[in-house]
Amino acid sequence: MALVNENFLRLENDYLFSNITNKKNEYEKNNPDKKVINLGIGDVSLPLASKVIEAMNKATLEMSEKETFKGYGIVQGYSFLINRILDVEYKKRGVDLEEDEVFIASGTKGDLAGIADLLSIDNKVALMDPVYPAYRDVNIMMGRTNIVYLNATEENGFTPELPKEHVDIIYLCSPNNPTGTVLTRKQLEAWVKYAKENNAIILYDSVYEVFIEDESIPHSIYEIEGAKDVAIEFRSYSKLAGFTGVRCSFTVVPKSLKIFDSKGEQVELNSLYRRRQSTKFGAAPYITQRAAEAVYTEEGQKEIKENIKYYKENAKYIKNEFEKVGFTVYGGINSPYIWLKIPKGMNSWEFFEKLLNEAAVVGTPGVGFGKCGEGFFRLTAFSSKEDTKEAVDRIIKLFK
Repeated sequence: MALVNENFLRLENDYLFSNITNKKNEYEKNNPDKKVINLGIGDVSLPLASKVIEAMNKATLEMSEKETFKGYGIVQGYSFLINRILDVEYKKRGVDLEEDEVFIASGTKGDLAGIADLLSIDNKVALMDPVYPAYRDVNIMMGRTNIVYLNATEENGFTPELPKEHVDIIYLCSPNNPTGTVLTRKQLEAWVKYAKENNAIILYDSVYEVFIEDESIPHSIYEIEGAKDVAIEFRSYSKLAGFTGVRCSFTVVPKSLKIFDSKGEQVELNSLYRRRQSTKFGAAPYITQRAAEAVYTEEGQKEIKENIKYYKENAKYIKNEFEKVGFTVYGGINSPYIWLKIPKGMNSWEFFEKLLNEAAVVGTPGVGFGKCGEGFFRLTAFSSKEDTKEAVDRIIKLFK
């Protein structure tokens, strides 16, 4: 008799964003005359940079010639991309990494799950609340039950204090999804210090670092002294270069990062992750990696910066317009996410339903990210300028 992995039965029936999509689709089915504007899911709307398309086309043609055809790829990733990452993403910020510390993959969700594979289910995990659902779900799927939630509230600026109890794994995200807030250098130094003192590791999601404008805010946790001994960093091209449909990411696992076996002996996580990837991951496609390489050309950098500027302007517009009419708004600066405080007398899902049914606008209920998200609502800046302005106008009219 085949038995189910009952850890999956502990998950909520629907993933948050699938649930939202289903509600949107149902509304559209029943209201075919209404134009629905989706500011709920963080999908991009601008096309890929021309330099990226050029690189993909060239790589595709290479696959048609015997001399340049590529079969199975390198599990860790091709050197041509990794070296560009090291030069542009890290060396310019004073961070020295080695080529075999960077792993190319096909999306941060998969990378998060891959690292979770390496860590004992007996570890105590610290998640901020509100939290990006994938962090919670990958741990539940692994069978972890010892999860501590650190309350990130309006009162503490959505940045909780260090854990009062010992934890082994800490998930941090800056710029944060969903709150749009950022961790300062001083705050990151405190987390790194805690991790060192408690033999803990930090899983640091930095996929939105390209939106940081404040020069005092670190773009990488490795800008903090000692972080390479305790932190793994996740990056993605989804928002950086609009690769939501292309799929490419990378994870940094420093060789100086050690964890422990049951006998108390140190184990190098880098070599374990390479072994894991060799078994469970085939390699990111050659064409995709050539596309990512093109992001780092002079022309590619210019084009993607224009796209990021476009989304930043959307974020600032949403923030400013809501603040003008009295809403309390967080995020929208250094981040593509706007964390909107809901008017009194409504909860997050009621606000969602009101916006969908009366304004044909989709957002994300804050409670979907955890109990501390109740009373808030996440909007994204990734739609077109025209749709963004129309959505904001529709919402404001509901509450005049």
